[in-house]
Amino acid sequence: MRGGLVTIGTVAALLAAMGLTVLGLGAADNTVANYDASSWLWSTTRSEMARVNGVTARVDTRVEVPGARRHQLQVTQTDRLLILRDLNTGQVSSLDLATLQITATTPTTPGFGVNVALHEDAAFVVDAVQGIVRQFDPRSLTPVGEPVRYPPGITGGSFDGEGRLWIAVPSEGTVSAITAAALPATPGAAPPAGLSPKRVETYDVAEPSHELAVSTLDSGVAVLDRTSASLVTVRGGRTERANLKMASPGALPVRTSGPQVPVTVAGERRVHVVRDSAEVGQFTVPGAGDRLSPAVAWANRFYCADEATGTVYSFDADGKLVDTIKGSGTSGPLELEVRENHLFINAPNSPTARVVDDKNQVREVNKYANDVLGGDPPPAPPPPPPPKKPRVGKPGAPRAVTAAAGNASARVSWRPAAANGAEITRYVVEGADQRHEVGANQRAVEITGLTNGETYTFSVHAVNAKGDGPARKSNPVTPTAAVPDSPASVTAGARPDGTVLVKWPAANGQGNTIARYAVTAASAGATAPAGESTKTELVIPAGELAYGTQYAFTVVSVNDKGAGSKASPVSNTVVPFAAPGAPTELKASTVADQPGTVAVQWAPAVENGRPVTKYLVDVGGKTSEVTDTRTTVGGLGNGQNVTVKVKAVNEAGPGPEASTTARTVAAPRITVTGSSADATSVTVSFTVDAGGGNATCSAATGGKTASGSCSSLRVTGLTPGTAYTVTVTATNAAGNGTATKAQSTDPLYGIATCNNGPSGDQRTYCDADVSGRNGNEIFSVPQQLNAKQVGWAKPGTRLKAYCKKQGENVDSWIYNNQKQSTWWVQVDYSGRNYIPWAWLNLEGGDNINVLPTC
Repeated sequence: MRGGLVTIGTVAALLAAMGLTVLGLGAADNTVANYDASSWLWSTTRSEMARVNGVTARVDTRVEVPGARRHQLQVTQTDRLLILRDLNTGQVSSLDLATLQITATTPTTPGFGVNVALHEDAAFVVDAVQGIVRQFDPRSLTPVGEPVRYPPGITGGSFDGEGRLWIAVPSEGTVSAITAAALPATPGAAPPAGLSPKRVETYDVAEPSHELAVSTLDSGVAVLDRTSASLVTVRGGRTERANLKMASPGALPVRTSGPQVPVTVAGERRVHVVRDSAEVGQFTVPGAGDRLSPAVAWANRFYCADEATGTVYSFDADGKLVDTIKGSGTSGPLELEVRENHLFINAPNSPTARVVDDKNQVREVNKYANDVLGGDPPPAPPPPPPPKKPRVGKPGAPRAVTAAAGNASARVSWRPAAANGAEITRYVVEGADQRHEVGANQRAVEITGLTNGETYTFSVHAVNAKGDGPARKSNPVTPTAAVPDSPASVTAGARPDGTVLVKWPAANGQGNTIARYAVTAASAGATAPAGESTKTELVIPAGELAYGTQYAFTVVSVNDKGAGSKASPVSNTVVPFAAPGAPTELKASTVADQPGTVAVQWAPAVENGRPVTKYLVDVGGKTSEVTDTRTTVGGLGNGQNVTVKVKAVNEAGPGPEASTTARTVAAPRITVTGSSADATSVTVSFTVDAGGGNATCSAATGGKTASGSCSSLRVTGLTPGTAYTVTVTATNAAGNGTATKAQSTDPLYGIATCNNGPSGDQRTYCDADVSGRNGNEIFSVPQQLNAKQVGWAKPGTRLKAYCKKQGENVDSWIYNNQKQSTWWVQVDYSGRNYIPWAWLNLEGGDNINVLPTC
């Protein structure tokens, strides 16, 4: 067997059987070498990692990841280590690639908001929501030293080529680099005192509260200011800014190889290419829609994936389209990663991947490695029809613009504006002779430099590709030094109904009454107001926060004078969740070869923040629980119309049902449409309603049977001139159906033939019946016995024939062209009696084989 399915629990035993000879290497201390030019790729349908060799474009090892089927996985890898983070469960697992063994696991909060970064033996967990960057020992997943702490809502978290981890802080407009501490000699041991990762560089790259995206470089980092449409590169301690013309927000790849940085604007299907402080080119990606993943630079080309079609487009350095790499044709995520001098293109939902070498040659990879698992997975469901294109216009006004005064400051927050068909790129806050532009997901800003005692009003408007939308004003506020304390702590809890409960202790009003509390939600790279409450808790309604995304919260106290406190400490992280959505693309069909059975299949339900653990299936009142997205239900009776209902279940309980109808296979029904006959056969034409099954058909009469076609059957070997009733039978898994048809065979005649000879007695031999033997004699048996003779047929007599029978050999000599045979023909002469075929010439060619045997 080539390869084989490797489960984590049995991998040690399998390694011994494999002899550690992957790619021809036979010694354990050489195993690391086989990882050069290789990358591990995830397959959601099979719940497994496949190691793809970039040189051969083949899979050489597969490892099953238990309990992760159809889960999203973050894959981080080096030549020696593979770290997996299951977004559905939050579990982080470390796999040693030299032994293919799980060395450690540790839990994290499920959902987006936490990512893992690896470089050689340095490993970090980046909690973007909490703003905590913690180094850990990848061998044991134990912490190393103290974490580096930032404000909540950071972004980035990947290494450059020199081993520096880069983090962007949108609330400060900065980006900084972290270096790792040295690992202890023993995995899991405590590092020497005072040894921790360090923040070694910090650079100002944007105004505070701008929305930032990060791509690490071979040396340094590129930071895209999505709010001001500019790209800042940091190399060798020097920053350079390139201003871009973009009507929609741009995106960067996690890692960029080479000196040129591609900025992808999915809404415009354009890629801007930046080098140092200038834009050096741009190009348009073919197709329609905005489901482009960030373009990746590789080998003097740019590769951009369209996740709506599974296609990857390749452009040369001048922006000319030079190659189109076709995928499966279905929508789904596409992962592009430059690694080990190759570009790996992986579709996690597909059995295939692609490898591009440094000469831009593309080769397809079968991640399922031929017949290792014995067959392909179920085909992917067809993509949904594209949504109708909305009308595009300027954005609407922001909702609920609220200001709270602080000490010589004010905090302004608002709810989102309607995008009106074009993604919002930024918000503009104006007032107190100040103007602030903040990212589309940064819907709160601190205004400083105000004068206590003066009253201020602020306005906020949104901007998209069509321009500036209308502004909405805040309430007036008067900054004061008499501000309340912030709540001492905040706790949050996600509830099964989709809501999130945020609680805090009452704050000290410092002589004034606390009138309300304002709650702000922070997620990875974003902050936004979550609501206000006059109590010491706030229930955030279901659907207000994205299910499956991590959030943490801060609270500001606002007194009856309108003065607000500083923000509280950040809460714990929660992941909102609710019952899953209804399964989609539900189909129920008749199982043709099983009675009383229907087959049901569906597309996975939207999980809504927690993994779907099972599906509840109800078919005609028969219920079952399944973990797959298909099942077969029997025992429903034949020919029954049944209602099929399916619900998905997760931690929150069952979600809404999807329903359809189906019918079990019914017994066939036959309709005879016609019949015909010749002398020895009957043909019946008919139609069959197979009842949803696979029918087989036969026709029978007179002891003869024909089978085959379910539209026309011919029963042969029948007696000429005879009335028959033909019974047609159709059979399927549910039973039989029959119909009958009356039909007579055509009569067959022969001519009694005896022609006188040329001389002597021959000239009168055939003229009359005489004593002794004579032509055309008829007997009751197939023998020329005088006692059994029943008569004589005058030459030329037309006799009705029925069948043939073997008997005495008769030679007609010169009187019927030397015809000689042991066949006798039963004819209608004084009843049914026999004449030698030698004296009877059958009409229609005198073919004795036409007659059935008597």
